[in-house]
Amino acid sequence: MLNHIITTIFMNYIRIMLFASALSLMACSSENKSKETDNQPFKYLADEFADIRVIRYKIPGWDSLTLSQKEYIYHLSEAAKAGRDIFWDQNFKHGLKVRRVLETILENYKGERDSPEFKEFLVYAKRVFFSNGIHHHYAEDKIIPGCSSDYFAALLKESGQDSISDEIIPLIFDPTIFPQRKNISGQGDLLLGSAVNFYENVSREEAEAFYGKMEDPNNPTPISYGLNSRLVKVDGVIQEEVYKSGALYGKAIDKIIEHLQKASEVAENDSQRDYIALLIEYYRTGDLNVWDKYNVAWVKDTQSQIDFINGFIETYNDPLGMKATWEAVVNFKDLEASKRTEIISNNAQWFEDNSPVDAQYKKREVKGVSAKVITVAQLGGDCHPVSPLGINLPNADWIRKEHGSKSVTIANISDAYDKANQEAPKNMVAEFSWDEEEITLLKKYGSLTNNIHTDLHECLGHGSGQLRDGTSSNALKEFSSPLEEARADIFALYYMADPKLVELGILPDQDAYKASYISYIRNGIFTQFVRIDEGKSVTQAHMQGRKLIAEWCFEKGRQHNVIEKRERDGKSYFVINDFTKLRALFAELLKELQRIKSEGDYKAGKDLITKYAINIDPKLHKELKARYASLELKPYGGFINPDITPVIKRGKVIDYHVSYPQDFLMQMLEYGKKYSYL
Repeated sequence: MLNHIITTIFMNYIRIMLFASALSLMACSSENKSKETDNQPFKYLADEFADIRVIRYKIPGWDSLTLSQKEYIYHLSEAAKAGRDIFWDQNFKHGLKVRRVLETILENYKGERDSPEFKEFLVYAKRVFFSNGIHHHYAEDKIIPGCSSDYFAALLKESGQDSISDEIIPLIFDPTIFPQRKNISGQGDLLLGSAVNFYENVSREEAEAFYGKMEDPNNPTPISYGLNSRLVKVDGVIQEEVYKSGALYGKAIDKIIEHLQKASEVAENDSQRDYIALLIEYYRTGDLNVWDKYNVAWVKDTQSQIDFINGFIETYNDPLGMKATWEAVVNFKDLEASKRTEIISNNAQWFEDNSPVDAQYKKREVKGVSAKVITVAQLGGDCHPVSPLGINLPNADWIRKEHGSKSVTIANISDAYDKANQEAPKNMVAEFSWDEEEITLLKKYGSLTNNIHTDLHECLGHGSGQLRDGTSSNALKEFSSPLEEARADIFALYYMADPKLVELGILPDQDAYKASYISYIRNGIFTQFVRIDEGKSVTQAHMQGRKLIAEWCFEKGRQHNVIEKRERDGKSYFVINDFTKLRALFAELLKELQRIKSEGDYKAGKDLITKYAINIDPKLHKELKARYASLELKPYGGFINPDITPVIKRGKVIDYHVSYPQDFLMQMLEYGKKYSYL
């Protein structure tokens, strides 16, 4: 009966909110899921608001798994959701407080829900849930509600939160208080001006001095200092608060451990049990040496069908590029699609040997490179709602060099994006292509080459090259992330046009690569900026990397008109006139990016980023935003997780059922009840 109720009210938020309290009592029930009936097509696009679209993804191949494998994935998925509060708190020290204020309003407010201001409040709430905090997940700027502060104060009062109004209203509405998650203004101190919760009363100079004393440039196996801690100043003394059981984030970490232990009991093999044990030890001790041991053991497991990541991993959100956000992904191997990535990884040494970078910065022996295509079963932390399309880990350069890396391309997430695009009546290909030849190339090869670019980026790009002896892995500091993304991207671009890909059967013919060149240059130099408000600059690492490559090649190829800016009917287009010369430019820039990383050339890296990767032409930006607005599309996408529920018969679990919720806000409220530990 509940399925019928939710289906009936899916498109009506007014009635959803009236039923929210009753529905929450059944949040743990497998019946509290809205899903299509057998004769209805699966709808990928679930919701749109502000600059965001929310998408659903399927778990194809679930029914082919054994009961034990499903149980393993179930417990790993519970662990993936148990750390949700950690990521919220890392993004902003008042993030959890604001989230709970919003949850309380949504569940307890009894007033009119059909007014324009309440609808604006709903949009704000969903934006905050989507970004895991009050700052935009890409642009870094504080999100300001569309409703008035007086109206918000009334919501607080009528939901029983009047006592905190004086604290909450300025926190949410004042644009001068915690204005940016990362200080991208160029004004003031990089850390003191950032709202991200990795540092407390600690300046950039103090943080760099603190960790600078720890680093030994002659250590061939350095730990990732500061990766799993918060740096604070107490009574004038700087100290670390380590994330571990019994300490900072301990309650959430204990729940993660609990689910990892249950997962270990039904693991596929001893290899999985061994590295899960190391991960649990790491969570209990906070010891980064144990984290490295875990990564070495994890990267060696290339035979298991089921895999996962869980931990403090990526450093994009730290202004200094040292401290990691918590994230989790649970997945299993797409056996058929992985044949492509296995060909790539099996030829890793050939790609390394034939790279255009200086010989001294190439790996003489590529070790342990593995790649596969995966089906995601659950996303968590910094990977939810916004998911990566590919992953390459571990991040430690010495582990990559000595033990290898794992690379994945996420098939069902890419497929969900494609299917959601098909549900939209308009698309960017037709709007921004110069002629039918471009449109035909992109339609024929675009999806395939996007996946292969991801394969090459993750499997070979990140894992290629090596540091010069004595170079610190933190030498590029705040520019390390965008430079690394650019390096992996341009490695992939260079090899997309290599005849070797056709020889290996990865690309169907020698023209296919052109689709990737067209889409990449157009996106890097122009269309990706739909994600950024006019007057703002580029701040996100991947976007900076793409802009750096496209702008650098546009400038360096101007003499030979390699990339041409054309105009027609008042619209701008960027057209590649010479694909061969463009590939030569990719080779030149790849060589320089590898040199910068290998030598730790901070100044050269900074010069590239500041010149090519940040500032947007305001006239071009205005044109782009107007053209994009006419398409009625949303530039950012994220996902609703499937629900995995035990099927119990006579007190025994006989199966695990997958259902596909349709309502993003309902899932966020359910997660707030079920996975709130801090």
